[in-house]
Amino acid sequence: MKPDPDSVNPASTVPRHIAEANNKVQQPKTQETRQRGGARKQKLTALPAFLAGVILGLLLLLLLPAQQAASAKKSLLPKIFNPEPEFPHTDQQPSFNSFVQIEQTSTMSSSEQTFIAVKPDGVQRGLIGPIISRFETRGFKLVAIKLVTPGKEHLEKHYADLKDKPFFAGLISYMNNGPICAMVWEGLDAVKTGRAILGATNPLASAPGTIRGDYALSMGRNICHGSDSVENAKKEIALWFKEGEVLKWKSAMHDWTYEE
Repeated sequence: MKPDPDSVNPASTVPRHIAEANNKVQQPKTQETRQRGGARKQKLTALPAFLAGVILGLLLLLLLPAQQAASAKKSLLPKIFNPEPEFPHTDQQPSFNSFVQIEQTSTMSSSEQTFIAVKPDGVQRGLIGPIISRFETRGFKLVAIKLVTPGKEHLEKHYADLKDKPFFAGLISYMNNGPICAMVWEGLDAVKTGRAILGATNPLASAPGTIRGDYALSMGRNICHGSDSVENAKKEIALWFKEGEVLKWKSAMHDWTYEE
């Protein structure tokens, strides 16, 4: 009896060696197709992150100067994605040191006084006016001034802290060689700022724009003297001025100089 053609399995009629060859060809194609599909999914997943990085990089280049772009890229991204606490070392509380500069500024008095003297070489060279102008234009107020020849004894008291120095005798002789213009200036941080206006003790080390940097060359002819501390300023003012010679008055410029 002949078999029914519809009931015959087509695979059974294919020789075994041909069927095995077909399976070997189809299996790699199936694996390759799966691998390609996985790669496409990975590319699609990474695409948004890549685009976000490109956009952020363009924004950095547009918003920041070219010199800062490289450093900003390194420092900005970690802060965005890994933000640090605002006060990382103090358990969310600012340290005392963070307020030191603000506290010092807020406690400074606009009535602080300093002693400034134009030495004999400065007087002889006609520099009293320019020196006064430097302090006035900075915003300080002149509360005492006089032209004096104090004498050797007075000068030795003024420079008593230098009496053991080898140059002491020459310093007293130089200061006693002509009139001295003694002044008291008043204002915010007057002692420290007054020293900055004068410049370094050695004129050659003084910056241009300071009095000594503009008008002096020799350390032995450095034109002017300024108190080096608030305590010494009080002592020097008391030595050079009698009671009542230092005036108390309000300058018309006060409200335009200080915001208090």
